[in-house]
Amino acid sequence: MDPRIHIITLGVNDLARAYRFYHEGLGFPTSRKPEEGIIFFQTGGTCLALYPKDKLAEEFSAELPVSYAHYPSIILAHNTRSKEDVDAFLAQAVAAGGKLEKPAEETFWGGYSGYFSDPDGYLWEVAYADSWKFHPDGSLVIE
Repeated sequence: MDPRIHIITLGVNDLARAYRFYHEGLGFPTSRKPEEGIIFFQTGGTCLALYPKDKLAEEFSAELPVSYAHYPSIILAHNTRSKEDVDAFLAQAVAAGGKLEKPAEETFWGGYSGYFSDPDGYLWEVAYADSWKFHPDGSLVIE
């Protein structure tokens, strides 16, 4: 495992408002627009992503409770160079005391990902996509 956090995703209530705050207000660079459903900002090696909180809850769980307020609004992500690396990372996390929350599977966005929680309950997504590129230092290229 390469000890790296590639993406920190914030679940937001209003994607357009969050976009205006981070991009227009704070000047975070992005080529994405709210209409695309997710915003990525390249920041010094780690990407900050904004994603609608309700969509984040749907992606994590096939069965949403009446109130998804208890779902986390932040997810850490580790991106890999192969599907096998996703499975290996998830197995390593479980062996270290983490809990497998959602086994890795093909995703609606064309990737492969699964989720685990650490001993304190923080969620991690471990993901792979054919289209991803990495900088020589191992950080994810965000275009």
